[in-house]
Amino acid sequence: MFLGLIRSSHPGPTLAVTTVTLVLGFAVGLEGLRLVFLGLAMFAGQLSIGWSNDWIDVERDRSVRRRDKPAADGRVSEIAVRNAAVIALVLVIPLSFALGLWAGVVNVIAVAAGWSYNIWLKRTVFSGVPYLVAFGLLPLFATLALPVPQFAAPWAIAAGALLGLAAHFANVLPDLIDDASTGVRGLPHVLGRVGSGVAAFVTLMLASLSVVGGPWLAGQGVSAAAGAGLVLNAAISVVGLFLVLSRPPTRLLFQLIIASALIDVILLALAGAAIVVA
Repeated sequence: MFLGLIRSSHPGPTLAVTTVTLVLGFAVGLEGLRLVFLGLAMFAGQLSIGWSNDWIDVERDRSVRRRDKPAADGRVSEIAVRNAAVIALVLVIPLSFALGLWAGVVNVIAVAAGWSYNIWLKRTVFSGVPYLVAFGLLPLFATLALPVPQFAAPWAIAAGALLGLAAHFANVLPDLIDDASTGVRGLPHVLGRVGSGVAAFVTLMLASLSVVGGPWLAGQGVSAAAGAGLVLNAAISVVGLFLVLSRPPTRLLFQLIIASALIDVILLALAGAAIVVA
């Protein structure tokens, strides 16, 4: 059952988002216990979102015989996944508010956005909204967790939101057919395979432009590393768009999306203190 619970938590995205949060926290100057609580609060929130997704979708996953969903094929009980989701959700509150009132409020809103996706919004054309909200709030969560809370720069919030929207398209692309057969029709399903693939690369490129252009417009200049990252991401986007428009989706396409997102995260981390609005 333990391994089933781990699989049901969506460990890949959970660890990825937690790692990005820790990197951002370190970049803006968090250290010691504050950095630890930042990671734990995000980890608990992501666990609750992952488990609630498998709990809420268990019947739908069974109907399409999803072998990657332990609750759907009996490797872990539906009740165990539900209880784990609720426990993790409860833990989010003290872990988040240990970082201060506003940091706590922001992370609770972000987790609530994730739950709203699982409960309802994933089936609507507004399915991208929870991703925009949750990822857009991520830089703000890090800056508000500072000993003296600060706002995050608007360009950093925009970059986070765009990364979240790209993650939505990338996450749904492999499941378009299964989702459609069970009545799920979110934004990626409306746009289709080609439209969603194009949207993923366009939003990732816009995120890169936000991370590089934001500090530049603020008069902070552009580092050589940031410029190189922007050029590399542009090249990846061109290749990715060609693949999207010329052939069926492959694992390479998904890997390119992940690579592009990783570059954006690195660019955001390299911005460091520039993320903070004094």
